[in-house]
Amino acid sequence: MKIFKFGGASVNSVERIKNLGSIIKSYNKEKLVIIISAMGKTTNGLEKVASAFFKGNREEALELFTAVKNQHLTTAKYLLVLQYNECIQQLNDFFTEVEWLLHDKPVRNFDYYYDQIVCTGELFSTCIISHYLKEEKINNQWLDVRDLLRTDNNFRDAGVQFEFSAPRISAAVNEYAGNITITQGFIGATDDNESTTLGREGSDYTAAIFANILNAAELTIWKDVEGVMNADPKTYQEAQLIKELNFNEVIEMAYYGAQVIHPKTIKPLQNKNIPLLVKCFLDPSLEGTIIHHKHIKNLPPIIVNKDHQVLMHLKTKDFSFIGEEPMSALYQIFGEIKVKPNLIQTGAISLQLCLDDHNEKIGLLAEKCSEMFDVQVEKSLRLITIRHYDEKIIQELLSSQFILLQQKTRETIQTICRM
Repeated sequence: MKIFKFGGASVNSVERIKNLGSIIKSYNKEKLVIIISAMGKTTNGLEKVASAFFKGNREEALELFTAVKNQHLTTAKYLLVLQYNECIQQLNDFFTEVEWLLHDKPVRNFDYYYDQIVCTGELFSTCIISHYLKEEKINNQWLDVRDLLRTDNNFRDAGVQFEFSAPRISAAVNEYAGNITITQGFIGATDDNESTTLGREGSDYTAAIFANILNAAELTIWKDVEGVMNADPKTYQEAQLIKELNFNEVIEMAYYGAQVIHPKTIKPLQNKNIPLLVKCFLDPSLEGTIIHHKHIKNLPPIIVNKDHQVLMHLKTKDFSFIGEEPMSALYQIFGEIKVKPNLIQTGAISLQLCLDDHNEKIGLLAEKCSEMFDVQVEKSLRLITIRHYDEKIIQELLSSQFILLQQKTRETIQTICRM
């Protein structure tokens, strides 16, 4: 059995959905589970719906949702003939889920409503693609992953309950007589059947969970790039393909902010030594990148940029040392607000934190920290991380930067600078 994951870029047009169908046809005799993300910018569109609804702008929310609906109805119209009516009926059931909610008033927190609305993007895309494959005589079963993947109620970053989920996933896939199963990434549900999401880009994680539970031979993530690159080719012209990586290196890359693989994806694969392939859906013949447990030597410098960073300067009010007590209190605040610093640097009486600029959480963090520290916040910064650096790459990337803070180990250098 193999697991395929297709991201939003691979299904963002009629042409690309047809391309997905061609790829599946070439594997039609193999047992496949196909995890699919929302189409293109659908998640962004649904986020705007959730935001408008929570602010009390019901008419705006309904108008924004109608635009998302119409995009999917148009896609179905251009893809389907025999399967069209059945697909539209299923889509309308999903549309109704959201429209009922949008006619209410919000009485719970934003993250709850975010998950109930945004999760539908994956339901729309998989519904259309499942019916398209049937239209192309590729038999498949469509599964609502919310019936299989049980999570806690930590909305927008839900934790998976493996003991409940594993037998349900195994039964749903293994008892199907056909070869192709279609389901959603990124989403799950609580004990109360409330929809949850696993964090942005969580479809990779879903695919890894299925691979682990089903003891898959391999997981392939299909992207619009040749494979895993040592840098973002859009910002670094000399970016090069890395044909082979190990799990540990990819975990480091994800930790520092590389977007190619979701940070949670690796552990379920590493636990069972399931290889991860990253291949190009635009040209499936390309070799791509393989990620496994073997040791890899002579890697090139790996460059990760994170924009929209905040540097928070904390200084003790009474010139006391930064010791166990304030650090313990600070980590408790991190847990309460659900923030994860990208870099921490401590001094005798001061502390500096680099974080993603989520405005609401940064404001709350600064407010809570001000009870213990004098607080200053600096925004519009960039965090540049270089793994396996050498002097040439440091000179090339950092010599012209206005550097505010830098940390350096034998393997990795991190620099915070102005954008």
